[in-house]
Amino acid sequence: MTIQLRIRRQGPDKNAYWQTFELEIDPSLTILDALIQIKESQDGSLSCRKNCRNTICGSCAMTINGRSALACQQSILAELANSPVPNQIAIAPLGNLPVLKDLVVDMSDFWQKLSAVNPYVSTAARQVPEREFLQSPSDRAKLNASGNCILCGACYGACNAVEVNPAFVGPHALAKAARLVADTRDSDTDQRLDQYNTATSGVWGCTRCFNCNTVCPVGVQPLDRISEIKQAILARSGEATHNQDRPLRHRQVLLELVKEGGWVDERQFGLRVVGNGFRDVGGVMSLVPLGWRLLRRGKFPLRFEKSAGQAQIKAVVTALQQKQPYSKIEAKKKGMKC
Repeated sequence: MTIQLRIRRQGPDKNAYWQTFELEIDPSLTILDALIQIKESQDGSLSCRKNCRNTICGSCAMTINGRSALACQQSILAELANSPVPNQIAIAPLGNLPVLKDLVVDMSDFWQKLSAVNPYVSTAARQVPEREFLQSPSDRAKLNASGNCILCGACYGACNAVEVNPAFVGPHALAKAARLVADTRDSDTDQRLDQYNTATSGVWGCTRCFNCNTVCPVGVQPLDRISEIKQAILARSGEATHNQDRPLRHRQVLLELVKEGGWVDERQFGLRVVGNGFRDVGGVMSLVPLGWRLLRRGKFPLRFEKSAGQAQIKAVVTALQQKQPYSKIEAKKKGMKC
């Protein structure tokens, strides 16, 4: 079968350009097979990373038809079916990382952010160094998903949060962080949760775009792992809302207001989250210009009316907080739609 590979090429300190290669190849082979054929028979200067060719090492991560993927995992036939251009496959380097040459990117930032979460089990609290620290099968099972990560960079290349906020540590690092939070052998859980509980670089910087889950080639589901860290932060937080960091206060105040009124009272929301209930003078002052503009234009709500279904919404939220099932039958009895 004759196909076309349209490859985005770029040399050091040079502008990127697209080059189209035409080749005769078995469509049951992989994208990596096609790249190797081009390199061996058409252009030996084409650069890409490869190693195991079996979805183990993660070296061949790149952007294929607009999404992050492993070239050794994606078949030519499947990519032709997904391509917007008939009989052509577009291949580019991973996103969010500087290009060294063609499909090879500089992974330095990727590794530095992984290092920032301290991705190793702490042994500081161990008192019996001559013994192994064993885990039960159920404890070990909690580590399975994040332990499958091969650090290919697919999630990082597809991450919208990294694209708009370079300080965000990335889904790969937080997936590894979730493993350590769940690991019963680790002695630094509280310190880790403090570190990950930051507004922009930690878990709260995630935009929940779901891209990382979609592109992960080995089913780690980084967004789910980030959510697990958030739940650990929330579960640990026993102090009053006003003593919490703003990201955590944002989430809890939102839930409280929905529970109280059925929807969000915007007046209270700003004051309780940004102004911390008048405890943060700077935060309160930052709201004044916005409040004044809304008031001048007649858009500032002077009253707040609870929603008609506030009682049912409160019941649902309360049931979820208590981890009690709120069945469709119960909802139907109260006139709610599920």
